[in-house]
Amino acid sequence: MGAFKPLLPFGNKTVIECSIDSLRDAGVETIVVVLGHRADDLRAKLTGVRFAINPDPDSEMGASIAAGVRELPDETQATLIALADHPAVPAAVVSTIIDEWTRGARIVIPTWQNRGGHPVLVDLSLKPELLNLPESGGLRALFDSHRQAVRRLPVNSPFIARDMDTWDDYTTLHLEATGKPAPEPPRS
Repeated sequence: MGAFKPLLPFGNKTVIECSIDSLRDAGVETIVVVLGHRADDLRAKLTGVRFAINPDPDSEMGASIAAGVRELPDETQATLIALADHPAVPAAVVSTIIDEWTRGARIVIPTWQNRGGHPVLVDLSLKPELLNLPESGGLRALFDSHRQAVRRLPVNSPFIARDMDTWDDYTTLHLEATGKPAPEPPRS
């Protein structure tokens, strides 16, 4: 993309601040931000969250998930795995995912038009597996090995399946979610 996604402007905040606000507004009590690249910049920008370090930011997502899970309080019963580049997921969708867990689902995957997205919720009865996700397969391998526990939950937001891998993704998402054009790309 050519820019550090978490700190890009998104409306009147940054991408990661919008992602965190959605979790907070849904009632998530403990938020752990897994740091790697530009960790100091994120620590300086974010407040009211815990931090975990992934010493190898180029590793598979499973390493970041394990780092984050290790930082959760012992009494935590479930975790939402949310991506920093999903800033437009509404808090109401996050609440719906949590509600599905309170009704007994152990793994909740939000879907939009049959396409899975984030955040996913995993009951921490599966914590040992979250701490040891295979490098190939990651979360998908966990979902496959617990098919009966997976609840694919249709939600009314396409933003659960919209991330920002390119500058065009970012500008399109920014316009759709905020109603305003994204700022110009940073000059190299």
